[in-house]
Amino acid sequence: MSRPKIRMADHSIDARRLLCPMPVIRLQGAVSKAISGETIEIVCTDPGTRSDIPAWCRVHQHEIVDQREIEDEFRFIVLKS
Repeated sequence: MSRPKIRMADHSIDARRLLCPMPVIRLQGAVSKAISGETIEIVCTDPGTRSDIPAWCRVHQHEIVDQREIEDEFRFIVLKS
């Protein structure tokens, strides 16, 4: 079975080696600068982001269009509402 293609994002954040709450704060800053319909990729190493980023997106009504875990990195692509 083949894996779906990785979607390219309009904006990118490298949040590796940052601990809570910094990945979410960086994502919030990028989303505030993006326009509706744009996507933001964030790559993190903090395991807490597996729950923090989806929770933040639910509260602020943004959609996670792709989420992957590769080795010790967590990758999210968020669609700004």
